[in-house]
Amino acid sequence: MLCRALFVAVLALGSPASALWPAPKQASTGNGTLFIDQTVQVTYNGEQVRWIPYRPHGDDGDENYPGSDFAETRINNQQISYTASYVPPSGPHFDSKQIVQGGLSRTFGAIFQQGFVPWMLRARGVDFEPALGGRRIATLQIVQTQHDSASTFRPLNGAVNESYALDVDAAGHATLVAPSSTGILRGLETFSQLFFQHSAGTAWYTQLAPVSIRDEPKYPHRGLLLDVSRHWFAVSDIKHTIDALAMNKMNVLHLHATDTQSWPLEIPALPLLAEKGAYHKSLSYSPSDLAGIQEYGVHRGVQVIVEIDMPGHVGIDQAYPGLSNAYGVNPWQWYCAQPPCGSLKLNDSSVEKFIDTLFEDLLPRLSPYSAYFHTGGDEYKANNSLLDPALKTSDQSVLQPLLQKFLDHVHGKVRELGLVPMVWEEMILDWNATLGKDVVAQTWLGGGAIQKLAQLGYKVIDSSNDFYYLDCGRGEFLDFDNGAPFQNNYPFLDWCDPTKNWKLLYSHEPTDGVSSDLHKNVIGGELAVWTETIDTTSLDTIIWPRAGAAAEVWWSGRVDEATGTNRSQLDARPRLSEQRERMLARGVRGAPITQLWCSQVDVHDCEGGNY
Repeated sequence: MLCRALFVAVLALGSPASALWPAPKQASTGNGTLFIDQTVQVTYNGEQVRWIPYRPHGDDGDENYPGSDFAETRINNQQISYTASYVPPSGPHFDSKQIVQGGLSRTFGAIFQQGFVPWMLRARGVDFEPALGGRRIATLQIVQTQHDSASTFRPLNGAVNESYALDVDAAGHATLVAPSSTGILRGLETFSQLFFQHSAGTAWYTQLAPVSIRDEPKYPHRGLLLDVSRHWFAVSDIKHTIDALAMNKMNVLHLHATDTQSWPLEIPALPLLAEKGAYHKSLSYSPSDLAGIQEYGVHRGVQVIVEIDMPGHVGIDQAYPGLSNAYGVNPWQWYCAQPPCGSLKLNDSSVEKFIDTLFEDLLPRLSPYSAYFHTGGDEYKANNSLLDPALKTSDQSVLQPLLQKFLDHVHGKVRELGLVPMVWEEMILDWNATLGKDVVAQTWLGGGAIQKLAQLGYKVIDSSNDFYYLDCGRGEFLDFDNGAPFQNNYPFLDWCDPTKNWKLLYSHEPTDGVSSDLHKNVIGGELAVWTETIDTTSLDTIIWPRAGAAAEVWWSGRVDEATGTNRSQLDARPRLSEQRERMLARGVRGAPITQLWCSQVDVHDCEGGNY
């Protein structure tokens, strides 16, 4: 690994506007100034990348901006044209030069088109900008030391080396070395964060030269769950979220694609699922939509993992009646966690045929882009089978073998079609199912579940609602009549209140409470965005920049290697504020995490008291 060598970790964080997010594993920076412009010479594996700069607004007639909105590139001696919003060839066949090409395009777009003047991170009245005309970044040399394989673009957890080494010397020569194209993407994101726009307009600079960084993630799984069944999100919203994940070096988008409320996923072999199950005929995802989302993720180092929740959380009765129990029944509280209820029948050959048809249509379309398929398994209630004419029982001792048979069939089909199953914790801990050790278990209920699952030998993802549920604290979405219902539920808090603020997220690491010998089985964390009261209008403000707090812990760990102590809020908050400003400049409208005054003063001026 590139980052194993000993290195002095002295990241210069003396001022808010000298920050990187997430913090690199090992870094040293100086206080020299270097400018960068579109004349920088770029090479990739020794081949020159020649590009014509795109013209910023207002530069008509300048000989340095010849009026072309495309760039001419040579990567591995192949000429390619691209714009700042490079669109790669469509399809599931990826190669390194396409990945790097897109990463370079976004990097220069972020610097030259989406830069910002960091006045909000500096004291009022201070002249913080360098004088124009200084030394410039002359070259950026990119070296990929290993060949990518097909699994690079659909990786199992930990199978891709995301490490990189980034050096910028005082003379203006930058070098980025990584073993994979994914590592190059991570290094390019860090490179883009070095630069600010000068208030003069067409000038961009860093005040951190020389820079030397050796970086790699602590956890291989750094994800976000987005529920697209409670509210529907346009493809553009999902791609926008993938962009934001990549900015924070997160690498998984978990799409909770279906639930009892809606089935927005089009399955050509079972067309009634979306026709009858979507909120509206226009609110569904076609096969080409889904492929486009997954391709978009691959080009940004973000694996999109799809979940079809089962056997609970299935509401398909209007499309294919007879396969499920308890759809739309009342009182719903007996059969599910929220209305409308619904679950697939156990011990039913018709259900097995339905699953086979569903998976044989969907999974071959997912497997070129993802190594995993999530089969759900949360909140399944035995009472559903009381309504099954063939069972009429809620006795878990009777139902458990039937559920085991169901999971054996489901997971066997997933493996047959080339993916690895994932499940929620209840299938293992509540239903005592025996699953293959390839299965990844996702935990959300807390209470020592990570330790229990790791002891059983499973690879575990931490999504504890005590820390990682971003929808918490928004109030109860159900309605209550006057009288006892009103009084018993006043003041209408949701079940996982309070809101999980960024400081709480930053205080937690997935291995907390797990014995050290089992840390190897904890592969990372995943934030959950359940969308009962969230839609496109609030998506950015709910997720960002809070999600970045968890992203830094997952990438860098809680302990700063330079000091051997936990990173403090006093260190993190100025850098997270800067990351928010960076994201705002790139179109991600994250919520503020402090008042503006606190960003313009010494961090200790906004430090809480000891009480």
